[in-house]
This record gives sequence, C-alpha cells and structure tokens, in this order.
Amino acid sequence: MGSTVLTGIGTLVTNDPELGDGPLGVIHDAAIVFDGGVVEWVGRSSAAPSGDHGQDLGGRAVLPGFVESHSHLVFAGDRAEEFGARMSGTPYAAGGIRTTIAATRAATDDELRTNTRRLMNESLRAGSTTVECKTGYGQSVESELRSIKIAAEFTDEATLLAAHVPPPEYAGRADDYVRMVCDEMIDVCAPHAKWIDVFCERGAFDRDQAHAVLTAGIAKGLVPRVHGNQLQTGPGVALAVEVGAASVDHVTYVTAGDIDLLAQSSTVATLLPGADFSTRNKYPDARALIDAGVTVALGADCNPGTSYTTSLPFCIAIAVREMHMTPEEAVWAATAGGARALRRDDIGVLRPGARADAIALAAPSYLHLAYRPGVPLIQQVWRAGTSGYTAEQ
Repeated sequence: MGSTVLTGIGTLVTNDPELGDGPLGVIHDAAIVFDGGVVEWVGRSSAAPSGDHGQDLGGRAVLPGFVESHSHLVFAGDRAEEFGARMSGTPYAAGGIRTTIAATRAATDDELRTNTRRLMNESLRAGSTTVECKTGYGQSVESELRSIKIAAEFTDEATLLAAHVPPPEYAGRADDYVRMVCDEMIDVCAPHAKWIDVFCERGAFDRDQAHAVLTAGIAKGLVPRVHGNQLQTGPGVALAVEVGAASVDHVTYVTAGDIDLLAQSSTVATLLPGADFSTRNKYPDARALIDAGVTVALGADCNPGTSYTTSLPFCIAIAVREMHMTPEEAVWAATAGGARALRRDDIGVLRPGARADAIALAAPSYLHLAYRPGVPLIQQVWRAGTSGYTAEQ
C-alpha cells in the first residue's frame, strides 16, 4: 500500500501539546504521513516528506478519529413510541429497557448482526473510528452469549453488560438474577468480552448487586465499567472508583464527594449528553468535574431507548452549548478522553506511532463542530491509514 501524505491541512489537531499549540497540540498549515497503519510524521506542510500517495486537503481541518467509548448497538426494534410519550410528559424510568429485551430475544442472529453493522457504519460516517459496544438486551445466558459474540465481530472493545436491568422473568428477584449472572452468564460470555459493565441505578441494581457482578467479571479477567448516577445521586461513582473501573458513565447527579473521589482516581467520567437531551434530564456539571481535575470523556450512548444517535459531533455541540465545556475541552473529550476511558494511548491522538485514525472536516477548524451544529461536516475518515468513508462532493 505504501505511505500516504496528507498536505494542505488548515488546522491539525494532534492532542499532543509537544507537537503544536495549546492542549490540542494544534498545527496550522499542516501535513501528516500515514504508513503501515500508523502515523509516521506530523508537521508543517512546507516540511512534509514525500510519500507513495498524496492528497491535498485544501485547507480542511483534520482531527483524530472520535473514540466512542459508550454504545449499545446489539439490539432489535426501536422505542419511538416511548420517546414520543416522554416528549408528551411521561418521565423516563429504567424499566423501558425490557421492551428492547423482548425484541432482541425474538430477533435472529442475522437480524441483530445487520442492525449492528448499520449502526457501526453510521458511527463511522459520523467520524467515530473506534466504537465500544455493549450487550445488555438479551439478559439470558443464551441471548447474552450471542450478543457478545456479535459485538466482538465488529470491535475489539466488546462489553458484557450482563446486568442492565433484571429481565421480566426475574421481576422482584434481582438477587436471584445477579447470582445467575455471576455463576453462569459471566463464565460463558467472558471469553468474548474485554469489559464488564453494570447499571447501578434506581430501577436497575443496587450497590451490593453491582459490586457482585463487577467482582465476578474481574475474576474472569474482564475490566470494569459502571453506569452510574444517571437518575439521582447514588453509589455508582464510589463503586467505580473502589473497583478501579476504567470509567463511570452518565455522572449526571454527583456530590462534591463524588467529584473528589474521581479527581483522585484514574476512573474517567464519561458524559453522555445525548441521553440527557432525549430524556429531558438535566445535563452533567462538566465544568465542576473538569475544574476539579477529573478526566472527562464524551460518548454518544447510542441505544434505542434514551439516545438513539451515533453522532459525537452532535454531542460536542451540546457539551459546548449546554454543559459549558470549551470547544477544545469537548473535542479532547470525544477523542483523547474516549481513549482514556478505554485505557488506550494509541488512538484519540495523531502523533508518530499512534494508529492512523483520522477525520477531515468540511471546514477549516475544529471549532466548526460546535459552531455549526447539526451540519454533516465529516468529509473523510481514515482507519489505520485507509480511507473508510468519503462524503459525496
């Protein structure tokens, strides 16, 4: 294949302050070289080395590919009626997940695979070059096993969300369901997963139940993640820090103590504004988290019930407008922040040796992601140095 040299980059975001200006390591009038699936060189266009292939981007901005560190893509059906009811005044509660459990259990493997592929491709067109994918809509050993296998077909970042909510047959018997998850489901599904996740929330699982699931997953070599503090203050953040979770996701309702715990830990706070937009929930206090020194990521949280979007550009715009993040903070959170939430240092950055995952915008600067909300600005996407998507001119 040979090397590819991209020149004429109006603004290059490297996310490496040693390579350019500010926390995003911005280089103006830049060039970048991809070779062998990784970044070989970055710098000014005037100093660019020659390569086997070349492309002049005509002043477009180039950023690291977005890192989607929270998605639920293995499911069937949709919940448009539920969304319509919410917009008419019905409050959101976690129990709506059971509708998707029924549809997912009834779907064939091919139907689930086709829908997952559709959403993965949609994510790529929106600029996400790495996508974490959770199970959680099977909630039986058989259905979770096929779900995690399908997720693993599309990503190395497959997450067993064994404990999303207690399924209907375990209504009123959450402890029994947790025992089944710990004694049977995790053992069967772990070989196909990298992560173990749990929804520690009102209407889902309490602190002790969530702790049991996470520790059972850890014992099988899985790395913990936590859904926590979405609907109210609760034990999710403290539990995530206690077990050394890579991230705690939502963190919409947090106390000063929660923020202190996160700031003193390596656990990333992954904010999911698409869910708060779709449920009319309040938005997380990103400003308080960042000012306290918490590492923050942004995720789209694509799922059929509460955030049916694959667009991290949309989430960046919300984070800047509604959560008082700066454009630089939001872009970093959707790239390098997502990589931190997946404990990766080879993605979310464009520096020599990093994976050559990048996006070009139909705009001269990353600022346009928040400046022009809702506009399809993703012009071209590269994964491991290969162009995987180019928008029609």
